[in-house]
Amino acid sequence: MNENKLKDKLEDYKKALKKLKIALEKDPHVDEIYLDGTIQRFKFVYELSWKLMKNYLEYQGIEVSSPRETFREGFKSNLIEDATQWINLMQNRNRTSHTYNEETAWDIYDKIKTEYIYLFESFLISISNKI
Repeated sequence: MNENKLKDKLEDYKKALKKLKIALEKDPHVDEIYLDGTIQRFKFVYELSWKLMKNYLEYQGIEVSSPRETFREGFKSNLIEDATQWINLMQNRNRTSHTYNEETAWDIYDKIKTEYIYLFESFLISISNKI
């Protein structure tokens, strides 16, 4: 992994996060397609975030193999403020395979809107300052 590849991955992350923010501006109560679409965008941003974090850590010489390990090392490296919040985010991302359950889908949507978007934005700031 070199610095240019990290910058490319950062740009991909920025674009995906911007699309998630746009999705959150829609009212999922008007059309449930917005609920499903927002959850899909959340999943995409999540995947890009942990992989970007992993790539940055590896660029710094820190080997990690799983999202959970990445979040722990990301916390130690000051990329994120709270590894536990990210692990909870990861667990909810894993629950998205059960979004056919309407209650689960709404619960995850609420967490995206009230918690996770801020974790993603905070990570964007910290990783941008380091790359």
